[in-house]
Amino acid sequence: MKERKIASAIGYKTEDPAPRLLVAGRDREAERIIALARKAGIEIMEDPPLAALLGEVKTGDIIPVWCWEAAAKILAFVLAKDKN
Repeated sequence: MKERKIASAIGYKTEDPAPRLLVAGRDREAERIIALARKAGIEIMEDPPLAALLGEVKTGDIIPVWCWEAAAKILAFVLAKDKN
């Protein structure tokens, strides 16, 4: 069986208590999300288990508490890349 591609994007605003799910998709939609992120110069971090969990969250919602630690790692990864 072919493995399904999953992609999610999160964003954070200081007025929010935690990051929000901006977009999530599978297969062709995931490929489109990744392509748009690359074109925009957005850092991409592969974490299939987290992407699968975020795929269950409604777009626009704050991510669940049980995803906060993983989201913090992603934001730290992005901030570290921005400093380089």
